[in-house]
Amino acid sequence: MTTEAVPQAQASGSSSGWWLLFLVGLLSIVAGVIILFEPGDSLATLAVIAGIFALVNGILELIASFMRSTSNRGMVALFGVISAIVGVLLIRHPIAGVEFVAILLGLWLITVGLIRFATAFDEYDHRFWYGLAGALAMIAGIVILVNPDIGYATLALLVGIGFIANGIGMTALGWGLHDAGKQA
Repeated sequence: MTTEAVPQAQASGSSSGWWLLFLVGLLSIVAGVIILFEPGDSLATLAVIAGIFALVNGILELIASFMRSTSNRGMVALFGVISAIVGVLLIRHPIAGVEFVAILLGLWLITVGLIRFATAFDEYDHRFWYGLAGALAMIAGIVILVNPDIGYATLALLVGIGFIANGIGMTALGWGLHDAGKQA
């Protein structure tokens, strides 16, 4: 075994979970687009769609936290647990009121944004996009938390933008890992 084979094996092993991140990103973008194009639907539908996405996202993040190739596994696991809890709460109590849903989504968007923004400092290739996606998600979450009784259409707009920003960050990360694995 040559000395070049070890780094190559490590690089291909660390990029094996690229599809998981890419899939989560696509799901986030789809959920965001659905929310943006159907803002007139009931609050319960928005809460259930957001809850399903957050639950699936949380489960996939928890799975990713057990992979050796995942950096910051503790942070990924924490994000997964928070996302799963928010998802279950939104699915179980979709008609708890606009303020409850707004507060949960605002907190979730801020958490996602902080993690995406922190990830930007670890990534060299797509630093700007991670930072931008994180900043947009945090701004959307802060706007929602500052005024949780905002109108339904405004809430749907901000949540949809937050989901799309999260999806862009996740797909960029997944694709970046895929490219890294190909280069190795």
